[in-house]
Amino acid sequence: MGLLRRRRVADVGTARVQDPEEKKPKTRKRETSRKKWSCVDNCCRFIGWVCVSWWGLLFLYNLMPSSFPQYVTEAITGPMPDLPGVKLKKEGLRAKHPVVFVPGIVTGGLELWEGRDCADGLFRKRLWGGTFGEVYKRPLCWVEHMSLDNETGLDPAGIRVRPVSGLVAADYFAPGYFVWAVLIENLARIGFEEKTMYMAAYDWRLSFQNTEVRDQTLSRIKSQIELMVSTNGGNKAVIIPHSMGVLYFLHFMKWVEAPAPMGGGGGPDWCAKHLKAVMNIGGPLLGVPKAISGLFSAEAKDIAVARAIAPGVLDKDLFHFQTLQHIMRMTRTWDSTMSMIPKGGEMIWGGLDWSPEEGHAPRKRKNGNGSDDAVKSENGVSESVAATKQYANYGRIISFGKGTHHSRIHQRFDFRGAPKGNSIANATCSDVWTEYQEIGFSGIKAITEYQVHTAGDILDLLHYVAPRMMARGVEHFSYGIADDLDNPKYNHYKYWSNPLETRLPNAPDLEIFSMYGTGIPTERAYIYQQPSSLTECSIPFRIDTSATEEDDDKCLKDGVFTVDGDETVPVLSAGFMGAKAWRGKTRFNPSGIKNYIREYDHAPPANLLQGRGTQSGAHVDIMGNFALIEDIMRIAAGATGEDLGGDRVYSDIFKWADKIQLHL
Repeated sequence: MGLLRRRRVADVGTARVQDPEEKKPKTRKRETSRKKWSCVDNCCRFIGWVCVSWWGLLFLYNLMPSSFPQYVTEAITGPMPDLPGVKLKKEGLRAKHPVVFVPGIVTGGLELWEGRDCADGLFRKRLWGGTFGEVYKRPLCWVEHMSLDNETGLDPAGIRVRPVSGLVAADYFAPGYFVWAVLIENLARIGFEEKTMYMAAYDWRLSFQNTEVRDQTLSRIKSQIELMVSTNGGNKAVIIPHSMGVLYFLHFMKWVEAPAPMGGGGGPDWCAKHLKAVMNIGGPLLGVPKAISGLFSAEAKDIAVARAIAPGVLDKDLFHFQTLQHIMRMTRTWDSTMSMIPKGGEMIWGGLDWSPEEGHAPRKRKNGNGSDDAVKSENGVSESVAATKQYANYGRIISFGKGTHHSRIHQRFDFRGAPKGNSIANATCSDVWTEYQEIGFSGIKAITEYQVHTAGDILDLLHYVAPRMMARGVEHFSYGIADDLDNPKYNHYKYWSNPLETRLPNAPDLEIFSMYGTGIPTERAYIYQQPSSLTECSIPFRIDTSATEEDDDKCLKDGVFTVDGDETVPVLSAGFMGAKAWRGKTRFNPSGIKNYIREYDHAPPANLLQGRGTQSGAHVDIMGNFALIEDIMRIAAGATGEDLGGDRVYSDIFKWADKIQLHL
């Protein structure tokens, strides 16, 4: 027994001695490895946490009373004003005149009716508007179907994209982002319904006349207005166009009275019989400089800033999708974009050394009666005037190099006759061809050596860099000023959307309102970089975002000169016709149709809980402006422009209009 005990003790002692080189058991390794989290594990855990939190918050939101969000908002921001519809219903206003909404560019939905194999499963699904899901799923297929034929400006073979019909066509641009929805809701509160409201949806990519050629849209609008007037006791219609829809309806008013087959054959008194008022919202009647930068370099101010923050991301083949190049290729097939090229040349927009807005200062404001509200300095001179001693040359719409915008131009080399080179290989650019590959280095150099491009040069510049696009454009649009409106050539439809080359209808009882936002810096002129190099498939020109004046009162920031406007349309474009060319009996308004300027000074929302605000003057957000909605509702209920109080002006539009020596 003692031997056995000794052996046991020896066995136990031997078991306790461990070799230092002996490896640890594998089970411990497994336990240790389980305690480590990889990056993928952390990402999955984070995504799971976000999803659970989101669903939890959504569950709680659905449980709370419907009035709770409004209660929280009012507790923070104070009581909300009554909706215009509620307020006017209390005053006893009721629906009287049928209303027609004319949406602008990009705000109307488009759906697929026929497409290529890559668009399988998208029949009657929205390609434009809604969630834009197909942009992310199949971007190149989406671009192909949203583009038009580069020669005809109509459908490419095998593709049919058509406008969505009904009020849903443009009530919301995307989920939660209203366009016409707020106005429609308020009109409904005083008795309007679908039989007294009509959304004149059209394919906003097409030229205006081609909407009739392909879809008979103008004929449909004519028939619908006639039906609404006849079924509402003969009460004339109130037309409410927004943005490019203003130009579209101007074209319609000429088309409907022109004889067939070019026109609608309604006769010279059709507008007088069927229209009570045309209430233009944010109308680019004389075009917008933003259209030039978009067609020239596929840029606006925001895009230029994005390119500066992330150099090359929008230019390179990111996931096999050269973003800006495809955008340029697509938008240059949309003939409607050419309707917004500035009209009137240097007479309207200024030249090398002058512009109507010369002396504009961002801080300068007007009260609602148009009188000055500028702050006075100690010596009695308004600070806004002192801030404008160094004028911006707004007439120089495109300048190459920071110094050329302000410097005196002694000599410019004309680019119009410059030979175009073919030194840029485009064998690999077939999918993103933008016509710059045909210009070559010599053509690009000629454009930059011209140094400064004014409104008088812009058309020639676009003809030089985009000849195929402009060849279509000149067939459908014109940008000049008529010398003699009795000339038979102005009976052609290409002139009908240019207010400087056409007459308003003979309808003395009709009223026209120019309604737009003010107080927001709006693009007016651009400083471009000198192209240092050019690679295959690239867009050679880009806005110079380093060109900025540090003083907050200056109008130059990120390579863009700004003036007063609604962030998209300058005041000059939206208001000049109503302030001067259409005011009283003129050669553009022979029957003396009454015109009113109604400006809405921008007041941004105080906090995020107020959404996009109820006093916004921004180009799209103004559609939720309570003052604008109230003005529209009063007219639709039977009021006149005089009942609204006539003009309401905050900007210098009348001062700027006086500087333009246009023969009336």
